[in-house]
Amino acid sequence: MAMPAPPKHYTVGLLQFQVSPSPEENTRKALDWFEKAAKQGAQVVCLPELYRSQYFCQKEDVDLFDLAEPIPNPSIEAFQKAAARLNAAVAVPVFERRAAGVYHNSLVMIDADGTLLGIYRKMHIPDDPAYYEKYYFAPGDLGFKNFDTQYGRVGTLICWDQWYPEGARLTALRGASILFYPTAIGWHPYEKEQYGAAQRDAWITVQRGHAIANGIYVGAVNRVGFEQPVPEQAGIEFWGSSFIADPQGVIIAEAKTDQEEVLLATVDLAHLETIRRNWPFMRDRRIDAYEDITRRFIDEG
Repeated sequence: MAMPAPPKHYTVGLLQFQVSPSPEENTRKALDWFEKAAKQGAQVVCLPELYRSQYFCQKEDVDLFDLAEPIPNPSIEAFQKAAARLNAAVAVPVFERRAAGVYHNSLVMIDADGTLLGIYRKMHIPDDPAYYEKYYFAPGDLGFKNFDTQYGRVGTLICWDQWYPEGARLTALRGASILFYPTAIGWHPYEKEQYGAAQRDAWITVQRGHAIANGIYVGAVNRVGFEQPVPEQAGIEFWGSSFIADPQGVIIAEAKTDQEEVLLATVDLAHLETIRRNWPFMRDRRIDAYEDITRRFIDEG
């Protein structure tokens, strides 16, 4: 029997919240917020990056690998049960223990009937002051992914991926109607006054650019709050500002910098079609001329 066609529009929800030092408490909180979003009409929901813990990559500590979990695991199973009960799909980030000594910054996509649709592993791994992710995470090796939920096809990337137009393009080319970017990004306190506004603006602008260049919805979801897991370090003030942009880059929903919120917006496939007909960037791509994109740098002396 043929499967019913997906709906022409669906509601997405982003969960912006503050996390505690307790993984169990954070899981319970995320499940409560997932239910709150679903009851407000969200059909496809996304959580912030590494939601089960405070942002531990502010230091290099071998004991913190104990936070990692295999896939599946009890917290994912709890979201599978909740998704089936709420009839809502959900993207759940996870610090993945793939094997002894092999860890990834990942997410699982769970459909509205509780089915685990698959895994995305973060492709681009940063190494900046207080963002020491290369110590913890191997680069993703599953490529850029789309997942067919009951409501629509979604693409998933993670945080540092958001600075790379190649990742957005390759994900969009697989047919997604929205790109989700679960994120953990904020200000170093000693930089905020001088650089904070420009940093946040760049983060929003580059993702709006992905929406425009690909004619696609983009949902970026961040955490909020100040986290200082290492007393002798300055900590990070996570800037919230989760948002959803439409295929013209128009921000149709935006959260505050310092508040926990459920953010809702409609993905309208007719609107996406209209924008792509009038801004036919996909049509006009010169795929015959892009072979150099796979080179690290082009030296033409």
